Amino acid sequence: MRLFRALVTLTVAVGLSLDPTPLSAQSGDPALERLRSEIQRLSTAARGKVGVGLIHLESGRELFVNGDEGFPMASTVKVPIAVQLLTRVDRGQIRLDSMITVQPTDLHPGSGTLSNLFNDPGVALSLRNLTELMLLISDNSATDIVLRTAGGGRAVNERLAALGVTGISADRPTIQLIADAIGVTDLGPESSWTLAGFSAKARQVTPDASKAAAAAFYRDPRDMSSPMGMARLLQKIWTGDALSKPSRDLLLDIMLRCETGAARIKGLLPNGIEVMHKTGSLGIGVANDVGIVRLPDGAGHVVMSIFVKESQVDAPAQERVIAQVARAAYDFFLFNTK
Repeated sequence: MRLFRALVTLTVAVGLSLDPTPLSAQSGDPALERLRSEIQRLSTAARGKVGVGLIHLESGRELFVNGDEGFPMASTVKVPIAVQLLTRVDRGQIRLDSMITVQPTDLHPGSGTLSNLFNDPGVALSLRNLTELMLLISDNSATDIVLRTAGGGRAVNERLAALGVTGISADRPTIQLIADAIGVTDLGPESSWTLAGFSAKARQVTPDASKAAAAAFYRDPRDMSSPMGMARLLQKIWTGDALSKPSRDLLLDIMLRCETGAARIKGLLPNGIEVMHKTGSLGIGVANDVGIVRLPDGAGHVVMSIFVKESQVDAPAQERVIAQVARAAYDFFLFNTK
């Protein structure tokens, strides 16, 4: 969804709000309280709202800031989509080596390469390749094909509920989500979707309509995640509760090779630190990065789900906040072992 910024530029005027949620059962931990204070201090630079979920997987120590609040997932929704897809693989309902023909109506706006490379019918890709495109380069066209193959948003949400994960709702294909965010109101039936048609409609959206659409988008509960919900899902992926070992290992391997977000969670970490992650962005003040960081020297692994919304600063400044929060969490869990 990074290329979404090319479709519309707008500023969403919001007030700063950084009231944290309770720190679960560990609210009396002075060290975690200091980390919370540091995250609050760093978050002010976003000039919006920042949500953070941190879990040290080996010790169980955790911290949530605005942990129960909904944040637009943007492309981080591709993690729960992948979980549902791989669940179907585990159940023998689909195969990753199945070939899927990419139709012209499958080419959707936003990040990725499918819509740029293939504008004629006749291209077929394996479900494994489409899943990698979805997670590695955040390809939106591949994502909407994978979502459809996974059973749609309802199937994703049912899987999350079965896992006991709350606070995440996956509802729309990316093309519909982007349309709603920028104010395209006449997208039409799926059978009529084309990239050129979408772009033409996006150019017709007035600045006032864009601002109104962005405000409505933030009020819409669809395609939202709480920092705690995403952190719990990542925890269940790591522990093997969400997927079989082969599917878990495949998902984490792809996330380790993620090509987006070099300036986010990874931005200020030492060279060579492994980060299995997925980013998300929308040009209405949304920047996210969620994943699992492997600490050095056997210090364990840290789930990090970091969300920014309603930000009044530019994308590099949003990414800087994510990087600084991630570095603070990295240092804390590396040097405060239990």
